[in-house]
Amino acid sequence: MKDKVVIITGASSGIGKACAEAFGKAGAKIVITGRRLDALQQVSDALTSQGIDNLAIVADVSVETDNEKVVQQTLDRYGKIDVLINNAGITMRAMFEEVDLSVIRQVMDINFYGTVYATKYALPHILKTKGSIIGISSIAGYRGLPVRCGYSASKFAMQGFLEALRTELLHKEVHVMVACPGFTTSNIRNSALVKDGSVGGETVRDEDKMMSAEEVAQHILKATVRRKRDLILTGQGKITVFLNKWFPSLMDKIVYNHLAKEKDSPLK
Repeated sequence: MKDKVVIITGASSGIGKACAEAFGKAGAKIVITGRRLDALQQVSDALTSQGIDNLAIVADVSVETDNEKVVQQTLDRYGKIDVLINNAGITMRAMFEEVDLSVIRQVMDINFYGTVYATKYALPHILKTKGSIIGISSIAGYRGLPVRCGYSASKFAMQGFLEALRTELLHKEVHVMVACPGFTTSNIRNSALVKDGSVGGETVRDEDKMMSAEEVAQHILKATVRRKRDLILTGQGKITVFLNKWFPSLMDKIVYNHLAKEKDSPLK
């Protein structure tokens, strides 16, 4: 990663912030994006204090022109792009029969179209450096999760997009990886949208039993260096993907029963 230029979307907290620190400590120049200036500036200051060359850009991945701006400002500052980490994302928690469709649209705009927009504008420059395009997906991109239908749909869409793109680029030496953490300690559940589009404000899971964002970032860094195709994290995540492939009907019951145990779960 020495002197590589890495763009990380949604880097004001969680996995994005942890990736900024991990890739920066490995020698990369880091470009971080996010919607909130105050949170983004705090991350930028923390990176600078660790001697990491960085550029913070306030941007909303769901706005196409913001992604174009990020790429241009990165080129103006560093002159190239080696790695794009599509990390920005939100989740939702509501039964489909009750959810306002605007919630699903918002989740798709950020998680899926945000990846499409960022990749579209960064790709010409990553082709020049024969670099990497990383999608931070989820086990929900392999296995649809009840009460999170919009989130699952967005991650399935992201993975299909990146798989198709990887195949298009097969002979152009560009690395495309889908990284799927299991449940990870981050604020994504605290900011989950509920059925009317408002923010839930609290997690419904035991965060202490999850893999940390910092550990996830180290795995992503190593997999990027090795140019891996796929990265599935946590034992629970690997078992879920395996069982869903070979025993899908059984997994319907297992997933239902597991998520029905969550705090205030609408599954009964």
